Amino acid sequence: MGKRFEPAVAASGRWVDEDGVRAPGGSVHAWRPGTNQTLCGIPLHKAGLERFPHVLWIDARWLADTTAERIVLCHRCSAAAGDRPGRRRWTRDRPRP
Repeated sequence: MGKRFEPAVAASGRWVDEDGVRAPGGSVHAWRPGTNQTLCGIPLHKAGLERFPHVLWIDARWLADTTAERIVLCHRCSAAAGDRPGRRRWTRDRPRP
């Protein structure tokens, strides 16, 4: 097993909360800072996803459950981030060309 990390968030939209902090909205993906793709393999720039390095994946899951904003979490990113305790993590074997 490799080193565990807590992924940040990349999303197709954004909104601003009461404190003036940017928050992810729309389609939300887990993203490892320092790379140009999500954990499920979507390239950030080509897909037009905005990076949220200050929002961790676990916080995005909480936002999806508690906020009135529309937030849809990627199920492949959830599996790759290890959101399913006791189950094997999902990995991509062959990157896209």
